[in-house]
Amino acid sequence: MMKLSQIKQILAENELVLTKSLGQNFLHDGNQLRRIVDLAELQKTDKVLEIGPGLGPLTELLLNCAGSVLAIEKDARLVRILRERFGGEPTPGQESRVPLRLVQDDALQYLKREPVDWSGWKLVANLPYSVASPILVELAQSRCGPDRMVATLQLEVAKRLMAKPGGADYGVLTLLVQLDYEPLDWFKIPASCFFPEPDVDSACVAFARRPQPFLNPAQRETFAAIVKRSFSQRRKMMAKLLRQDWPAELLERALASVPLAAQTRGEAVNLAQFVSLTKALHERRNL
Repeated sequence: MMKLSQIKQILAENELVLTKSLGQNFLHDGNQLRRIVDLAELQKTDKVLEIGPGLGPLTELLLNCAGSVLAIEKDARLVRILRERFGGEPTPGQESRVPLRLVQDDALQYLKREPVDWSGWKLVANLPYSVASPILVELAQSRCGPDRMVATLQLEVAKRLMAKPGGADYGVLTLLVQLDYEPLDWFKIPASCFFPEPDVDSACVAFARRPQPFLNPAQRETFAAIVKRSFSQRRKMMAKLLRQDWPAELLERALASVPLAAQTRGEAVNLAQFVSLTKALHERRNL
């Protein structure tokens, strides 16, 4: 397993200066890396998506535990080092036999551009902090998302992802991910486990894809619109905010069918209630 001294040596030998804007804080603590892999419950038949492999300390473990790994790295300098360490550039016709496929790309743009069926895959990644939330939302909202998502990200974001109704962290990000993914577990990772040390603490979160979707594709658009409007001003009553998008009479009937009181705020509404409200508003709007 790669140690901190090895990370520093590789960076020095290649005269690499890490870029803060790319979130280049490399996790080097072996115990934390093993905890991440344990949360993924990997088997030799698993296909793993890794985003932001950096110098490859997690990649190494993934290759030992899974069947194959697709690693997406934006920094061309790191891609060159990763290819020297692991290969990852299969010859045509040999892709299925190569355990690592390494792609140089912006991961968020790749996910938006490539129509990939991620069912049967697992995301296991130390995500760049600047794009962690949009990457998870993009994967969660895709029609065929990964079976499991295990991601290291900023502690503040982890708390929002794992939040429950009534808490200060509960909001749009919580609901957009939890609509399709059930939170399993999470743990904190101190800043001292990274090089260079970030200014914030981190955490690893694990989610499992729900066996059956709560909403169909058309309803999901309505769900996102309701959730975003309901939290646009947290201290305001949800009904008052939603009147900007739905007629008052229609909204009143939909709220009564859930049931939700007119004075309810978004932070007090659970996922099941948001789903019920979505179905009521979507169906009545299309009558």
